[in-house]
Amino acid sequence: MTEETYAAVRKRITKANAALRQGQPDTFKGFNMIHHQAMQDGALDHKTKELVAVALSVASRCDPCIAFHVPAALRLGATREEIMEILSVTVMMGGGPSLMYAAHVMDAVDEELGKAED
Repeated sequence: MTEETYAAVRKRITKANAALRQGQPDTFKGFNMIHHQAMQDGALDHKTKELVAVALSVASRCDPCIAFHVPAALRLGATREEIMEILSVTVMMGGGPSLMYAAHVMDAVDEELGKAED
């Protein structure tokens, strides 16, 4: 990733998607419906589902996904330790490339928790 903060990534992606949202509102409406339904508490709670989304963000090497799902998981009460455990599973399944991308998640966690280093 660049030197851009994850907060800046969220802002940039949200702004960049504005034209698509305006030009293709049904696509966004459909995606938002899927997101809302998938993240509702059910057999798994919302926090667990956000942790899965963090793992899948690493597996798909999606920095914007990390930028959105790490703070969501933290807001829902995920701890640094829980995030590290889900990253361990991701690395076990994805090997070295996932290990390298797991560092992006830890950067985002540190940023959200106010521990980002210069």
